[in-house]
Amino acid sequence: MLAYILFIAGFVFLVYGANWLVDGAASIAKKHNISHVVTGMTIVALGTSAPELVVNLVASFRGTADVAFGNILGSNISNIFLILGISALIFPLAVNKNTFLKEIPFALLGAVLIGILANDLLLGDGTSIVRRSDGLVLMIFFGLFMVYAIGIAKKKDLIEVPAIKEFPLGMALIMILAGMLALVAGGRWIVQGAVEIAGRFGMSEAVISLTIVALGTSLPELATCVVAALKRNADMVIGNILGSNIFNVFFVLGVSAVIKPLPFNKTLNFDILGGILAVVILWLFILSSRQKTLKRWHGGVLLAFYVAYITILLV
Repeated sequence: MLAYILFIAGFVFLVYGANWLVDGAASIAKKHNISHVVTGMTIVALGTSAPELVVNLVASFRGTADVAFGNILGSNISNIFLILGISALIFPLAVNKNTFLKEIPFALLGAVLIGILANDLLLGDGTSIVRRSDGLVLMIFFGLFMVYAIGIAKKKDLIEVPAIKEFPLGMALIMILAGMLALVAGGRWIVQGAVEIAGRFGMSEAVISLTIVALGTSLPELATCVVAALKRNADMVIGNILGSNIFNVFFVLGVSAVIKPLPFNKTLNFDILGGILAVVILWLFILSSRQKTLKRWHGGVLLAFYVAYITILLV
């Protein structure tokens, strides 16, 4: 019973920890006149992806590579099929030219690159593992994307940052510290709980991570996108999802591999293909629309794909 309680509490700590960390850091950034563009591309982006990052760091240190891979792959699939599906059902999402021509292809590159780097065995090597050198390659790609994203944001003001509340410096520092502690505790409890629950029910750590863990760590993206869709802010929805997927692959997985090389379970190739398929379907939906819009029926189809994906995993 304790494992279940800590598992659920872990998600609560992750969400609140990310919020405290973002609010405290954003307050200090505002006091020092750091631009909204830089704040949005760093602090806010890190905040929504902090759960995935912390869970993966804990999984790397514990040597549970299936949890690390499952969290990233499952989060990226749920981001497109589930969160974009729900958002498009709320309000059709118009996609700008840069997103269609550059950001979606970059997200697709990330999905394909995982498959290439993880499958050394298929490419003639003796083992399948994401090495430290692979992690460095992923982080270099992330750096290139950040340079592009900040440049675009400065030119066209595509990054919308929520209103930043200022706190006294002491309170902001306490919030940052409390957020970091909550993230670490939440990440540890989730990884420990996932391993125990998988053992009790005879399920693999990968399946638990691809479903429950991945969905739980995607809660910040879900909340952000639903609110943005209700406000009819399509750029915020699409940008948050694609940015999160790119961040997860190139930064989170990159950092995880640099800390400790990650052995790859070949059964996860199905989920790599699922991640590639999700980006391709999104691109085809937008390509087929004259208005370059993700329509409500597209959202319904994306949700149907997510239900089918989860059903296949569990059955």
